Amino acid sequence: MAQELLAPILNDYLDRLVPERPAEMQAMEAKARQTNFPIVGPAAGKFCYTVARMIGARRVFELGSGFGYSTAWFANAVRENGGGTVYHVVWNEDLSRQARQHLSALGYDDLIEYHVSEAVQALRETDGPFDLIFNDIDKKGYPAALPVIAEKLRPGGVLIVDNLLWQGRIFDPSDQDENTVGVREFTRMITTSADWSASIVPIRDGLLVAYKK
Repeated sequence: MAQELLAPILNDYLDRLVPERPAEMQAMEAKARQTNFPIVGPAAGKFCYTVARMIGARRVFELGSGFGYSTAWFANAVRENGGGTVYHVVWNEDLSRQARQHLSALGYDDLIEYHVSEAVQALRETDGPFDLIFNDIDKKGYPAALPVIAEKLRPGGVLIVDNLLWQGRIFDPSDQDENTVGVREFTRMITTSADWSASIVPIRDGLLVAYKK
């Protein structure tokens, strides 16, 4: 059964630690609350930004980008790293349009490349290597995405994957939904592979951070 794993007081505290965002990003956060759209939120967004800055990421590929909230965090990091490209990929034309509006208002037009496509196929068709890949597609697709990600990510690059705690569903053995099974199998694959060093950070719904050896 889905549940809120972190106490609301802790979630609120972590979000309050994030410095104030530009007005456009705050508007995106408000939109997500009003429409119940699943963005990564301030604490996880800042975490993604920090990782991208730490590794000097200049080529970032997002598998599943929504209306551009996580993209904005990565774009800010890439700009501060000296410039580069963040690949925004969604399957929905309207989401892509919304993202273009938000990210243009934030001044990131020179950093974003937009694709309306099935995300893993878009990654296959885009020349690598990438410094950082962010994965937030349908959870049932996580296991099949891993070999493509491994092929496109540079050695020493970082993979960040959202929803690895999956609102507690992974802890219920009777939950055999295809998305829950996908999260479990992906977690098993990457944490037991000699090619990766991976940890799950319990921010929001669980962010897996993995270093490609």
